[in-house]
Amino acid sequence: MGTWSARPFGNDSAADWAYELDEASDWGVVSDALRVAAEAVPSDLDSDDAVTAIAAAEVVARGLGRVPESAGSVDAFVARVSAPPPEMVALAVSALAVAASAEGELADLWEGDPEWLAENEKLRSALTTE
Repeated sequence: MGTWSARPFGNDSAADWAYELDEASDWGVVSDALRVAAEAVPSDLDSDDAVTAIAAAEVVARGLGRVPESAGSVDAFVARVSAPPPEMVALAVSALAVAASAEGELADLWEGDPEWLAENEKLRSALTTE
């Protein structure tokens, strides 16, 4: 996995996944990415699936207007679709918890990096703040 930033779209897997948003007309592609993580045991979740889930959670937060402008594909997607439903927000919170879990492969790769931890906390806060 090529990584250049601790931000949700700061890696190859998330950036590649964002291209799927170009053709999407509903929240299905986001939901699919979130479900992979939300339904996994943290220690069994592949790091690529984890970064994709974190990126999908940011799309939900962007859809709620709780994060500033994001990757171009994200902003175009959000402009096309309605706000995410409450169940999508709950799914994003669950997926983020699993994807960023200290028990997961992705957390092992980041080795407790404070910037990565802060980015995940900022995203969690964006998803849970009314």
